[in-house]
Amino acid sequence: MEKLKQAPLYRPAMPGSAKPFSVEESNFGTMGWVSDKDGYRYQPAHPVTSAPWPAIPEALLELWSEINPQPEPECCLVNFYRTNAKMGLHQDRDEKDVSAAVIGVSLGDEALFRIGGTARAGKTVSLPLGSGDVIAFGGSARLAYHGIDRIRPGTSHLLPGGGRISLTLRRVSV
Repeated sequence: MEKLKQAPLYRPAMPGSAKPFSVEESNFGTMGWVSDKDGYRYQPAHPVTSAPWPAIPEALLELWSEINPQPEPECCLVNFYRTNAKMGLHQDRDEKDVSAAVIGVSLGDEALFRIGGTARAGKTVSLPLGSGDVIAFGGSARLAYHGIDRIRPGTSHLLPGGGRISLTLRRVSV
């Protein structure tokens, strides 16, 4: 949590409409994913504090190296889901490099994760992700549509006040 003091959670906004997300976000790494009325992008500094993002924790870098070859990830997106937060189906396609798998680590309350194919209208599968679960999707699934349908409050006591943290590692550039 010390790293979140360096890069506090904030609420991004949808491009165009500037409607706030239901999740709060931050990042670790040399690049952080941000969204605001001007669009989705990666940038080297926090959009509120203008400070550089803190380094990705070593334990997450070790996890990355077990699944993906070098080079290391440049971004660890931190999503914080409170009780009613969710994330609609989307693709992680803002990266120049999609050769490495996306790796997600779940902490806190259980979430219902939904993943489909590379077409938005395709069939999806839902599965629960509990605290400590890791999911990785790469290869032909790297651009799969995925999202969080809901959080199951009270399924973990890891986070004071409840909620879920998702740590998503990805390679941004070539």
